[in-house]
Amino acid sequence: MTMKLSFLVLCLFLPLCLAANVTYDRRSLIIDGQRKLLISASIHYPRSVPAMWPSLIQNAKEGGVDVIETYVFWNGHELSPDNYHFDGRFDLVKFINIVHDAGLYLILRIGPFVAAEWNFGGVPVWLHYIPNTVFRTDNASFKFYMQKFTTYIVSLMKKEKLFASQGGPIILSQAKNEYGDIERVYGEGGKPYAMWAAQMAVSQNIGVPWIMCQQYDAPDPVINTCNSFYCDQFTPNSPNKPKMWTENWPGWFKTFGARDPHRPPEDIAFSVARFFQKGGSLQNYYMYHGGTNFGRTAGGPFITTSYDYDAPIDEYGLPRLPKWGHLKELHRAIKLTERVLLNSEPTYISLGPSLEADVYTDSSGACVAFIANIDEKDDKTVQFRNISYHLPAWSVSILPDCKNVVFNTAMIRSQTAMVEMVPEELHPSVDATNKDLKALKWEVFVEQAGIWGKADFVKNVLVDHLNTTKDTTDYLWYTTSIFVNENEKFLKGSQPVLVVESKGHALHAFINKKLQVSATGNGSDITFKFKQAISLKAGKNEIALLSMTVGLQNAGPFYEWVGAGLSKVVIEGFNNGPVDLSSHAWSYKIGLQGEHLGIYKPDGIKNVKWLSSREPPKQQPLTWYKVILDPPSGNEPVGLDMVHMGKGLAWLNGEEIGRYWPRKSSIHDVCVQKCDYRGKFRPDKCLTGCGEPTQRWYHVPRSWFKPSGNILVIFEEKGGDPTQIRLSKRKVLSICSHLGEGHPSIESWSGTEKVERKSKATVHLKCPDNSRIAKIKFASFGTPQGSCGSYSIGDCHDPNSISLVEKVCLNRNECRIELGEEGFNRGLCPTATKKLAVEAMCS
Repeated sequence: MTMKLSFLVLCLFLPLCLAANVTYDRRSLIIDGQRKLLISASIHYPRSVPAMWPSLIQNAKEGGVDVIETYVFWNGHELSPDNYHFDGRFDLVKFINIVHDAGLYLILRIGPFVAAEWNFGGVPVWLHYIPNTVFRTDNASFKFYMQKFTTYIVSLMKKEKLFASQGGPIILSQAKNEYGDIERVYGEGGKPYAMWAAQMAVSQNIGVPWIMCQQYDAPDPVINTCNSFYCDQFTPNSPNKPKMWTENWPGWFKTFGARDPHRPPEDIAFSVARFFQKGGSLQNYYMYHGGTNFGRTAGGPFITTSYDYDAPIDEYGLPRLPKWGHLKELHRAIKLTERVLLNSEPTYISLGPSLEADVYTDSSGACVAFIANIDEKDDKTVQFRNISYHLPAWSVSILPDCKNVVFNTAMIRSQTAMVEMVPEELHPSVDATNKDLKALKWEVFVEQAGIWGKADFVKNVLVDHLNTTKDTTDYLWYTTSIFVNENEKFLKGSQPVLVVESKGHALHAFINKKLQVSATGNGSDITFKFKQAISLKAGKNEIALLSMTVGLQNAGPFYEWVGAGLSKVVIEGFNNGPVDLSSHAWSYKIGLQGEHLGIYKPDGIKNVKWLSSREPPKQQPLTWYKVILDPPSGNEPVGLDMVHMGKGLAWLNGEEIGRYWPRKSSIHDVCVQKCDYRGKFRPDKCLTGCGEPTQRWYHVPRSWFKPSGNILVIFEEKGGDPTQIRLSKRKVLSICSHLGEGHPSIESWSGTEKVERKSKATVHLKCPDNSRIAKIKFASFGTPQGSCGSYSIGDCHDPNSISLVEKVCLNRNECRIELGEEGFNRGLCPTATKKLAVEAMCS
């Protein structure tokens, strides 16, 4: 009721609440007769929690964003045919209303195939098992269910009056997703399906335009859009359609066991500026906040539970600095060009090798220019309209009046933040069975290796994992036995060898109840094979192989047919030669006993007998751990530190934290100390984390914690040390800025007009809300060296730097320091370009 009341009050004052006429021409979207230059941000509602949505959207708005973009996740909403789910993280209507309340537009990418590193590309697994269904082609069954779900979502949006044509925030909707590059693979079924999807979408009569990304043959009136790291050279397939960029990737996803990719903010800003320089009108960051693949929603396979994406807002909801701040200033600069840019045609001017300008002049004579140096190595000085401009390599300068530079993509003036995960011991909660606040009471339940209860079925063949589990669980037991005669030579010396081939994704091999082998594929190749020495005894030997999936395939032609599970099992070393077990009688069991009994849920906890212990067993496979605890202190975001555990699943109060696996990348991989922003980016260009876990911490939203009595449940597959589990708080420990005299500044501009005052380079420092600048750790005006966390004094240094900065900043939440106004000795080193570097501690 409160939400609806606030919405009605806001609608009395916001033009956005009025029904809007959304059309387009070759230059841009046109909303109620006005051309719009739009900055959009992808935030996927199920990858965060409702308690986070308002702050995420507000941070995006403060970052200069006009539009929030999200997919609609079919398999999160239609759990089985006609069984719809729109609660909790999947409350799509609530999410859109929060966007609306913030005064922002929304792009709804219905799909309903989404890819998105999401399990099965967002399509329900049950649909694969509807007879005669083939995904994403001219197939009657798939089209029926696709249209049915699309219509359901459209009807829901219309019912809630969420399209702009009804006064809502949705200004664009998307059908299908990234089909153009694989359409030909589907042969005669490809193009007819694409054309049908467009016609089906348009027939929904939603009152706003439809888009198709990476769909080169999108028919009118559907707009085809670009997805890439760079889209400045993209051209729509019709001269009547505007140039739109639906996915600009400001980072990249991670897979377990791989390195950590980063995209420098200078390069992202370069790509955006180039896009608008070359006539673009709508650009969307995929992702602006990546969030978390809670539970088993990650795809891939092998996509990590974290979907941080190195995005401008990090997984935990904190602005990533300087990326967020640098892009915020870029957005302000681009907005200064909006009116002229969208109402005139560009004049291209070559200014020399790798140097170019695009100049826009409207009928009133107003002028906007973008000057670019696309050289990947060298800075350059260029003459433009009789004025000399310095352009760093791989950069764009924005001149909203064709004279003054307000922003250069390679020159960062926004602050940097040093963010750390600060560990905290688990705090025990008092309950009826635990009166001792000083000690945690662990409870343990151990799964049986192999069949528990009765086998689900027996077959003389190795079955496909996915066709058996239908993704109701990650786990499938393959069990058999083998008899070993006493005269086998390996009983007296050498060991037999287990040979396994698997279609994916991972495996634990138990021989006579003991874990002897673990093996896995990876994000590049989900299949694997191994030969490993094992121990067998004389007589009957039980072989129990636990096959595991780590997220399902989420993209590619015919991806729904990619299988998993064992394809060959052989034991070598017998006197009479290898024994092929592949066609033996195998007994199968789907899932874990603890899963079937729901012991991770508050209402299922008592379904097994837990064994209590102050010292829980360590390095023990197939073990469930339960502990009751209080939340960590403070209000900072929280991550579960699992670096001392092996692999498994985690829950808090029945909420799915997700898969954990602190799998390390190879120490032999190549990583960088510092990213070079110059030149075209690719996912393997700037990698860090060699020899470290791909993911150590697992986001646990604050809203999941109760004041006390929180039940943390862990299922550990292969063995770890639960006593080393910690809840860590994500804290901004220090903030930094490093700025030089003469740095381009947007502060001298108000709206689209230049304010006639001298622009001075200004350092702006701001701690998180409810904290203050407690200490100036470093300050130097002169020629300081290094970067945030490792600054040092250069050859030129004003010894009064710290005291001058302390006077302005100490004990404040934020401060501004003008390089020319705060008493710095500007007479120092007269030939040097002086800079100010500051690192401040927040508390």
